[in-house]
Amino acid sequence: MTPHLTTLAAAQKSAEVTDWAARIGWVVGLLLFIVFVYWLMRQGWKWRRTLQGGLPELPVAPAPAAEPTLTMSGRYHASTTAGQWLDRIVAQGLGTRSRAELTLTDQGLFVVRPGAQDFFVPAAALRGARLDKGIAGKVLPEGGLLIITWEHGGTEIDSGFRSDRAADHPAWVEAVNALSPRHTTSTTEHTETEGAR
Repeated sequence: MTPHLTTLAAAQKSAEVTDWAARIGWVVGLLLFIVFVYWLMRQGWKWRRTLQGGLPELPVAPAPAAEPTLTMSGRYHASTTAGQWLDRIVAQGLGTRSRAELTLTDQGLFVVRPGAQDFFVPAAALRGARLDKGIAGKVLPEGGLLIITWEHGGTEIDSGFRSDRAADHPAWVEAVNALSPRHTTSTTEHTETEGAR
């Protein structure tokens, strides 16, 4: 065998050797990085919850005393400060995404969430509803989200829901706006102004 062939054979053999220490080092480093990022996310979540510590406990739902105006099955996506679609509220369990069963009555909005904290919005606290496309980490086609605005502890909150049947959303907007004191007042004022003309 010529020296050239001997060198070539040796080079081919050494190429097959794997540097296991370097590979293990990279894998361990990557795992540590992932754990560190996860820890930072949890710290940010805790910090946000601390900042929102002034938000009072959510109202306890009364026993339903009226026939439901509307019901809906779907998903609860998030709650944010009203008008600030990225300012997620995590206090009082409002940061947990979940399935949701919504019931609207003359008393207000009942939100039942399997695996997460249920909440109730009294009719007097409702501020209106609209269709939108995004809320805190969830973006859908235009009109894909039902956003219900309500007031709690002096803070106006937008809560985002998506029905299993998106065609139900417009009926919910109409019904919530009809029940909302703000919308009712503005409609009455508008009617009185038109009558004065």
